[in-house]
Amino acid sequence: MTTRQHKVHTQLGRAAVQIFAANDRMNQILIEHLDPTAWRAKPPGKARTIAAIFTHMHNVRSKWVRLTGPHLKVPPQLNRAHCTPQQARAGLAESAARCAEMLAEALGGGGGRVEKFRRDGWARPWPVGLEMLCYMLSHEAHHRGQVCMLAHQLGFPLPNEVAYGIWNWEKLWKECGSPGGPGYDS
Repeated sequence: MTTRQHKVHTQLGRAAVQIFAANDRMNQILIEHLDPTAWRAKPPGKARTIAAIFTHMHNVRSKWVRLTGPHLKVPPQLNRAHCTPQQARAGLAESAARCAEMLAEALGGGGGRVEKFRRDGWARPWPVGLEMLCYMLSHEAHHRGQVCMLAHQLGFPLPNEVAYGIWNWEKLWKECGSPGGPGYDS
């Protein structure tokens, strides 16, 4: 690997960590501002509760770490039937930290032990690359959309400043310890 390629990989690894931190901050903001009654409110049909959606997100992250970076500490699973918003926030923070470590190793170009992304036991592993990060972000964004829609349909709409606030990446990045914001090494 040339010096230039190593520098690009190092920047990519750092950016992936910052992006995933901002992604998790969005989840945390939703839980922080969600009406507590909405947490276990039963949606019509066979849809998951908001509690089940957030525990699923954490449990899938734990699976990614277990399968992709088994040398990393795998966060314990959350039980969707008993998980509180506070437990979900703590679990998501821990699984986000492990995913950030996994992404840094995979995309940082530092010769880490993460060489393949294994998103599930049944799926063919992928070489590490941007596709890994995009898959992880897409999974979470899909479920955040479900949470926002369910909260609204159940009569607990999120305040506009929250719904729009998860799109304020400059603020999210600063809250995650990157004062320069997106596109700046900080």
